[in-house]
Order: sequence, then C-alpha cells, then structure tokens
Amino acid sequence: MTAAIALNRFGLGARPQDAPPADPRGWLLGQFERYEALPAAWQALPRTPALTQALLERQRSLREAAEGDRRAARQAYRREARATYVSAAGARADSALRTGAPFVERLVHFWANHFAVSIDKVAVVGLAGAFEADAIRPHVLGRFEHMLLATARHPAMLLYLDQARSIGPESPAAVRAAGRRQRRRGLNENLAREILELHTLGVRSGYTQADVTEFARALTGWTLPAADAGVAEPFEFRRAMHEPGSRTVLGRTYAQPGEEQARAILHDLANAPATARHVATKLARHFVADEPPPALVQRLSETFLRTGGDLPALYRELVNAPQAWTAAVPKFKSPWEWAISALRALGRSEIAPLQLANVMNQLAQPVWRPGSPAGWDDVAPAWAAPDALVRRVEVAQRLAAQAGATVDARALAPRVLPGALGEATATAIARAESPGSGLALLLVSPEFLRR
Repeated sequence: MTAAIALNRFGLGARPQDAPPADPRGWLLGQFERYEALPAAWQALPRTPALTQALLERQRSLREAAEGDRRAARQAYRREARATYVSAAGARADSALRTGAPFVERLVHFWANHFAVSIDKVAVVGLAGAFEADAIRPHVLGRFEHMLLATARHPAMLLYLDQARSIGPESPAAVRAAGRRQRRRGLNENLAREILELHTLGVRSGYTQADVTEFARALTGWTLPAADAGVAEPFEFRRAMHEPGSRTVLGRTYAQPGEEQARAILHDLANAPATARHVATKLARHFVADEPPPALVQRLSETFLRTGGDLPALYRELVNAPQAWTAAVPKFKSPWEWAISALRALGRSEIAPLQLANVMNQLAQPVWRPGSPAGWDDVAPAWAAPDALVRRVEVAQRLAAQAGATVDARALAPRVLPGALGEATATAIARAESPGSGLALLLVSPEFLRR
C-alpha cells in the first residue's frame, strides 16, 4: 500500500512499465536530483521576455491603429495568444507524462494553483504558460520567498491583478496628470490583497484593510517595461508611479526607497508565522486529507519557520510524516490529476495539445483558468458531483477506445494500483463485456478516482 501511496498520492499515477518502489520515501526524496526545471517540451516554447515584448507591441499597435482596424487586430492577437496557450498546456501535460520526478511535477502544479493566474483575462492567455515556466518551475525546489517574489513580478500576475496600471495618488505621475487635467489612474489594491489573503498570511490572519491599502501604495511602480525598451527583463519599477513616503504594514514601518519598500514587505510576509501556517495547511490538505491533521500542520509550520521557508526541507518533513501514509482517507483526484494519471496508466507519453485542452474543458478544469485568484478547490466536494463523474466516464470510454484491444485491464489494474486494487473492482474488470469496457471501468473505479 505504501508503494501505491507514493505513486498516486505523492506522484502523478503509476505507469505500467514502472516497478513499485521498494523504498517509497527514498524514491520520492531522490526525485529532487532528477527534476528538470525546463524539460524539452518547455524549451521549445517562447519565454516570458519574448511574449511580453510581443504583447506590448500589440497593445501599442492597437492604440495607434485606425478604429476600423482595431477589431481585426484584436482578433488576430487572440488567435496567436490562444495558440501559445494550447502549446504551453501541451508542454505541461508532456512534462507530467514523461517526467522521472512525478512528485516534484505535482508540486509544480500545487504551487501554480497557489499563485493562480487565470486566462479569463485576455492579456494573460499568452502568458499563463510562461508564468508556470519562469515563475514556478525554477523555484519549486528553492525558497518560498524567491517564488513569492518571482510570481509577484511576473507580467501574467501584474496584468491579471491590474497591478501594472496602479499609480500612487501623490506620485509624480499622478501630480503631472492632475496639472494637465488628465484623467488620473488610481491606486489598485488587487495584488496587495491577494498576496496577503492567498499567497502569504491567509484569511483571518490579523491584517486589516489599512494594511492592504498601505501595501498597495508600496507596490506602486511595479509594472511592465515600455514597448519600445526591448524586453530583456519583463518587469520594470517606475519611480514616477510610486507613492512617496514610508508605509506601515502590520505594525511595522517601511521607509525604504522605491522598489525596495515592497520587497522589504514581501520579505517579512514570506517569513511570517501566519504564512508558515497557511502554506503548511495547504500542503497538508493537498497531500494528506481535506481536513488536514493539526499535528502535521504544526510540524510543517515549524519546519517552514526554522528553515526560512526552504521548500525541500518542507517536502522532506511531509514525506517523513506518518500521517501522509495512511490509506484511511484518500484524496479525491481533481480532473487534472485524474486525466494525467489515466494517460500515464495507459502508457501514454504524449497527447496532442489541442486534445488535452479539449479534455480539460470537458472535465470542467481548463488549464490555467480557475476563474479566481484563489485557484481551484482542493477538496472532494468540488469535484465529486454526479455530473462531473459522468464526464469522467465519457472521457474514460474515449481513452479506452483509443487504446484499443491491446491493453488488458485485468493485467494493468494491479500494476497501476499496487496493493490498492479492491476485490470488487478486480471482479468488475474481469467480467467486463469487452477489453475497452474493462479499461474504462478501471479508470473510473473508486480506487483510481482517489489517491
């Protein structure tokens, strides 16, 4: 059973060619050395600077275009951005199917959901994949603070939460606009609020609306570079947009100049006890139980604080925790988790990017489109509704049909569910009227739907 937990709860699902690990904990921790931050599928895609430059140039051309040409230009950009999005979603699936470090790949997905952006906003569509590639993947085995800073500065986050246009009310840019009687852009609090509520401290952790506003003022000037600057670094601090003066957040005063002011606040937030507990709770919920064991949360929180947010230390504590290895309350797979584990169980090493995007749309968890900065829910009630299960049955039947009669579900089941295959499921598969039916039954069995 511990092998099944390692493969399915910590990993992304067993593949038929994978032997169950003899040392499950050692197998998981050894993956830190095998993880590739940018596998081949990701390397083939454009990176954040190039995508940001293209977006900025498109926005500039739209501003300069005649009224009649703008609609066609917008449609052209959306087609290009959609193509980039689909390719990146395919790279994400490719990494998950081929990886030799499935535990770390799962952690990538976890953190991308923690620092969620959504393609509901058009400007984010072409950048969502690059956000995961450049702000999440390089930092998943680093320190929490570094990932927090990378996500806050990434164009996808700056655009998604409207930070790029936030201007201090008394900043030089605002004062100039007032003198010219131009319409003044105002302070935007979205990024500040979500960093406090979702990325670091968590809700009901003691911060106030005044803290949000002060943090938002400190963040003014964090924006994208100008289109004509040539994007070597897809982030720019513009002092003219920054609100002058010191800021007080959570009772501490920050008098640092310019960009360093918000950086100092982020440093303290990244190392706050409330942040440690919030991150510990989310990790324990994701890997162990919808209602995380308090003792495990405490253990993870203490490790976070003791190590200054060293993420591998946190993962080691999680893997070594006895609560993580109980089979009593398995986690219900999200659509993404289920789809990837189904493809891996079938021995698939690839899926066409457009097919992957369509499957995830059908399963109601489109890639990088949670619809909210809070990301996708990580508890069973969000995914176990009857209509959602019907969708999985339909996808399972389609995947089984694609596999054809070459896959024997009776032989496959114990290989992908080592020590976890129940007698009822084994009997149902054996009595299936066709190889395809048996395979579909395996993919929607209670054991396979959970991890």
